[in-house]
Amino acid sequence: MTPRCLTQPLRLLGFGLASSLMLAAAPTFADTFPSKPIRLIVPFPASGATDLLARAIAQKVGADMGQQIVVDNRPGAGGAIGSDMAAKAPADGYTLLIATSSTHSIGPYINSKLPYNTETDFTPIGQVAIATNILVVPNTLPAKNVKELVDYAKKHPGELNYASSGNGTIGQLTAEAFKAQTGTFITHIPYRGTALAVPDLISNKVQVLFDSVVSGMPHVKDGKLKALAVTSLKRSPLAPDVPTVAESGLPGFESNTWFGIYGPKGLPADIVARLNTEFNKAIQSQDVKDRLAKLGAEPVGGTPAQFAAMVKQDSARWGKLIKDRKITVD
Repeated sequence: MTPRCLTQPLRLLGFGLASSLMLAAAPTFADTFPSKPIRLIVPFPASGATDLLARAIAQKVGADMGQQIVVDNRPGAGGAIGSDMAAKAPADGYTLLIATSSTHSIGPYINSKLPYNTETDFTPIGQVAIATNILVVPNTLPAKNVKELVDYAKKHPGELNYASSGNGTIGQLTAEAFKAQTGTFITHIPYRGTALAVPDLISNKVQVLFDSVVSGMPHVKDGKLKALAVTSLKRSPLAPDVPTVAESGLPGFESNTWFGIYGPKGLPADIVARLNTEFNKAIQSQDVKDRLAKLGAEPVGGTPAQFAAMVKQDSARWGKLIKDRKITVD
């Protein structure tokens, strides 16, 4: 007969072994994830570049994971409304955010009243793509390249105007970076979207625009505008004959829009790893590559740590420019 003093330890040992076996046999969260559709918040309007890019990637990821990824457009406040919804969602992997340079690199420096912290209230999953801009000018402007534009601006200080899609946008910041590096004085004229600015550019009411290569190149091909350069460090496949700003006499000049996936803070590591793997796989598929190319974007990929490091570096660069140039959204 087992002594009473040994019975309790044996029971505890048996319970511990049983629990260990059950835990070992139980599937991890990542093994069963996803068991329902995933919501991907797009903090910008439908049919815009971010929305179209998100849908192209989400369709592929959803098919590969066996669950639909539902794109949910939540525009407003420069992307802050949708970003805030994502930040405050449960950290279970079923609510994600596609963020951009505007929401996470620029937004914190432009809007001091954001209801979230871009560094601490999100879990980075991975960068998915990058897109470049193109410098376009009216045909009537006597400048055929970047050097001639800079020379003209210096000979006619204050006479040139540049358009943007609004205060604090990547278009304005790119132009301000250009002005800072070239020492030129070009007046900012904000519009509610570059589509509204193009007619004034064609008619020479404004003379400079850094626009998306996708929306800018059709006007160049139609002969309505001149393309002087693209803002990436390498030439764009959509405009292979257009040089970069860097190779046009401004070494190191670069301005791109990045796109990346975040979850709320506290997202489990196994879910982060699963999502990172799936998004990296999707953007390398030929179908998604082709769809991104039509949007003027290129797949990037990488680890969550690489994504976080890139955003930190990008934020510091734009933050310094915003401070130095005293850029506000007022």
